[in-house]
Amino acid sequence: MNQASIHWADIYADKIIREKGEKDLYTCASGVTPSGTVHIGNFREVISVDLVVRALREKGKQVRFLYSWDEYDVFRKVPANMPNQEKLTEYLRRPITLVPDPYGKEKSYARHNEKQLEELLHLVGIDPEYIYQAARYRTSAYAAGIKRALERKDTIRTLLDEHRSSPLPEDWMPVSVFCTSCLRDTTEVTSWNGDWSISYKCSSCNNAETLDLRKTEAAKLPWRIDWPMRWALEKVDFEPAGKDHHSEGGSFDTSRKIVAQIYEAEAPVTFQYDFISIKGRGGKISSSSGEVISLGDVLEVYQPEVVRYLFAGTRPNTEFAISFDLDVLKIYEDYDKCERVYFGQEDVGEKKRIKEKRIYELSQVHRVPERMPFQIPVRHLCNLLQIHSGNITAVLDFLQVPEDQRERLSVRAECAWNWLQTYAPEDFRFTPRSEKSDPLKVNDTERKALNQLYQVVLEMNDPDEKDLAERLYGIITDCEMEPGDFFSLVYRVLIGKEKGPRLAGFILTLGRERVGGLLKKY
Repeated sequence: MNQASIHWADIYADKIIREKGEKDLYTCASGVTPSGTVHIGNFREVISVDLVVRALREKGKQVRFLYSWDEYDVFRKVPANMPNQEKLTEYLRRPITLVPDPYGKEKSYARHNEKQLEELLHLVGIDPEYIYQAARYRTSAYAAGIKRALERKDTIRTLLDEHRSSPLPEDWMPVSVFCTSCLRDTTEVTSWNGDWSISYKCSSCNNAETLDLRKTEAAKLPWRIDWPMRWALEKVDFEPAGKDHHSEGGSFDTSRKIVAQIYEAEAPVTFQYDFISIKGRGGKISSSSGEVISLGDVLEVYQPEVVRYLFAGTRPNTEFAISFDLDVLKIYEDYDKCERVYFGQEDVGEKKRIKEKRIYELSQVHRVPERMPFQIPVRHLCNLLQIHSGNITAVLDFLQVPEDQRERLSVRAECAWNWLQTYAPEDFRFTPRSEKSDPLKVNDTERKALNQLYQVVLEMNDPDEKDLAERLYGIITDCEMEPGDFFSLVYRVLIGKEKGPRLAGFILTLGRERVGGLLKKY
């Protein structure tokens, strides 16, 4: 697709091509430390990269999309949402990849968190090339990069000191070691022989030894040196980062200088993405605290295309909230409108149409549908699900959904039902009363109104909502009732609550037989 660059992902794709020049292969990168459940804030980075990767490919470019699991980082804190807290505490200060899975299913704690996200990323159409950094370090794949840092350690120390309140000591070494005896990082590198050997001592177990960087599993670079080393080695052309990394003196700032002066390579094109909050709860989400909303949590409420839409439709440097309240209905409505605009079913003006079409394309898990999909507004779907007690098959049958659309709409229905069960406000939920339930105690005026409504329902023959609403107000006028009193009465008869969905449409959805069965008692 050779299109004008109107979306931010297309604009950054153009910038990568312009700044990095024409290449046979462009490399885009992302990554995270699997220190706990990977949260939706982390997901913002990976989907931002995915959107740019798609834009590059649609411009005819070959792209390598790398996702690094920084699983050789130190296990510093046991997240609050993990089981077997006491057992996990025994593994603090060890590499995350050597911590056992507290669920007893995967080969490590790191792998548990990695696999969880990898499976979910596939559901939203993201399938990068995964790099497992523990395997790289433990096979000494980065030995030359570590040696290079040691050779230029004074330059690195000077660059890091530019943004430190207290300078690093003269004998500082740009390498850390996991003790080969107790596996902890409670070590101090005591010397380097100017070639491939470093010596260390451990304060936890008093072990001391000399390691050959070409053979050891134990040595690794600190983050601010590790990142630029890998940029150079992997020839990374594009990698975004959060605003904490992009702050003045942050890790991107120092890495840009280190990659140029130490590893003689260019920093990637980048942008800063902002944090995500959860509606009703501010602040930054943190994996290590365990106070997280994961991609899995979001997919319980939003179908995959709508998850992609949330991010494709928002500039990455804009902070926004993932909503689990009534805004869920609005977000689905916005996505459905975007879909109608794409297929020419709704007119929003040419400029807006071009923008919405591109957002819709990037929101799709795979290809754009060949024809306009069958739409069910989520608000209406929620009403139908409650009427049918969560039976998705019954709802799709009622709606006469075409066979080729049922799988996609089943996902939406399952999300709607999950939202109803877990997050919907109480006044949005209802359960239709049974014909076997006892009738309400009503006065003569109320009985007259219910009798008239019963006659209207019996006479219903393919009425529309507007006609039925007019007849409801005719009953109100004839019985000299206040509208609020009449509506409250009917809701109590139908669902045992004072309020409910818009009444005329709700009666039509419940159907003549069901409503009539409840009204005939009066």
